[in-house]
Amino acid sequence: MLRLSGLSLPLDHAPEALPQAIAARLGVAPEAIAGFTIFKRGNDARRRGAILLVYTLDVALADEAEVLARLAGDKDLRPTPDMAYRFVARAPEGWPDRSGALRPVVIGAGPCGLFAGLILAQMGLRPIILDRGKVVRQRTRDTWGLWRRAELNPDSNVQFGEGGAGTFSDGKLYCRVKDPRFLGRKVLEEFVKAGAPDDILWEAHPHIGTFRLVTMVEAMRATIEGLGGEYRWETRVDDLALERGAEGRMRLRGLHLADGAFLEADHVVLAVGHSARPTFEMLHARGVHIEAKPFSIGVRIEHPQGWVDRARYGNCAGHPDLGAAAYSLSHHCANGRTVYSFCMCPGGRVVAATSEVGRVVTNGMSQYSRAEFNANSGLVVGIDPARDYPEGPLAGIAFQRHWESLAYQAGGGSYAAPGQKVGDFLAGRPSTALGEVTPSYKPGVTMTDLSLCLPEFAVEAMREALPVFGRRIARYDHPDVVMTGVETRTSSPVRITRGDDFQSLNVAGLFPAGEGAGYAGGILSAAIDGIKVAEAVAKSVLAA
Repeated sequence: MLRLSGLSLPLDHAPEALPQAIAARLGVAPEAIAGFTIFKRGNDARRRGAILLVYTLDVALADEAEVLARLAGDKDLRPTPDMAYRFVARAPEGWPDRSGALRPVVIGAGPCGLFAGLILAQMGLRPIILDRGKVVRQRTRDTWGLWRRAELNPDSNVQFGEGGAGTFSDGKLYCRVKDPRFLGRKVLEEFVKAGAPDDILWEAHPHIGTFRLVTMVEAMRATIEGLGGEYRWETRVDDLALERGAEGRMRLRGLHLADGAFLEADHVVLAVGHSARPTFEMLHARGVHIEAKPFSIGVRIEHPQGWVDRARYGNCAGHPDLGAAAYSLSHHCANGRTVYSFCMCPGGRVVAATSEVGRVVTNGMSQYSRAEFNANSGLVVGIDPARDYPEGPLAGIAFQRHWESLAYQAGGGSYAAPGQKVGDFLAGRPSTALGEVTPSYKPGVTMTDLSLCLPEFAVEAMREALPVFGRRIARYDHPDVVMTGVETRTSSPVRITRGDDFQSLNVAGLFPAGEGAGYAGGILSAAIDGIKVAEAVAKSVLAA
């Protein structure tokens, strides 16, 4: 088959227009096309009055060699790549009973840990998966406890528990990582097997949404357990057992658990997520190589979804093939900072995402339908260790906690979020009442002055960027648009450094992975990293 990219057709084209366009584009008769499938479909909305659907297709032809030779200079045509996933190793029958090897352990059941566990199980390595939180249904009830009653469970919330932080998100399944082995396709195919809609395989910007993610992670858990994997919930790892190895490098020998138990282990995937602050502190205390990493700070900004749809799609807003409109914005400011939109959630809501008592954190989520009234996204400012928290590897955590605690105070000390209208924020005055836009954050919003819980440089940069974004997206900077704070968990504040073998630089047997370790950002990239690390673990285990 041949992969043809960049084929554009009008939004309301007839079904027969697609094979006709393929034939015309390739210079063949329609009857020469044996068949075709849609690999990706996106849209080009740069001209709102003439929105185009843009296709990437896999086409079967009677004489593919002739077409390839005739169109040899066409950068949008190539042989369809082989995207099948192939396991790098498989455990022999009876493993590990006949070998005496220890089963690999995965710490964390978010997207990275989920796929590390799945791949290890599919290779016959029967992983043990530990998570400090609860199964996803119980975790959901605890999360609703914060949203509805302002009751926080520090071990079971938006950040901790089955599915990880990605479960309470928009469920975006695209990223910018280079993926020459098409591992992202493996992720999408496993999600479809677990109950995700088929369209995630061909939509240019696929998403799933929270409710569907809940049932999917349950299905994947059942698959892992059916292959011999084992889950242990409400199991927190408090310390590592290390010994001095060859050439001065430490070697992992086991895990000390919070209940006093000891789990012998020499191959551990550390997939703890970006909010596992006590784990980061423990690793640093034990001498594991860790360094501070850049992240961002800001707020969640909410607009009526209809405003965004009309700004992006004009008279085509509401078309079923377009869905709820999204946006991506960035501005480099005079003070040297960059302000950008982050984790944009069309037709969603802002949610309480703290994992620590006495702190407020915001995040965004959507359902698959993206049918709620408001759009929201992070409006965040990039920061970095050298400039903003140079005190050491864990200084970014202290930086986050400082502003999250101030947000808790500004919100009234009840997990309500501090909020402010854009017009008041730009004018430098506190907000005292809502206007045309109603915020979605639960357990509630206290109108105040967001400069009380944001760094001065971030306030300055956001005030510069808002009118710029308003010129790109109509009414983005409308005076009644609401911002709630603070958004601090854009990514991990640390990187647990690893080598080419995916193991910690100074602790053999410890495999830092995913977003918490500083190697991913979002569901898809975290899952891809989980696959890579699982492969490295399998090679190491089976070579021993």
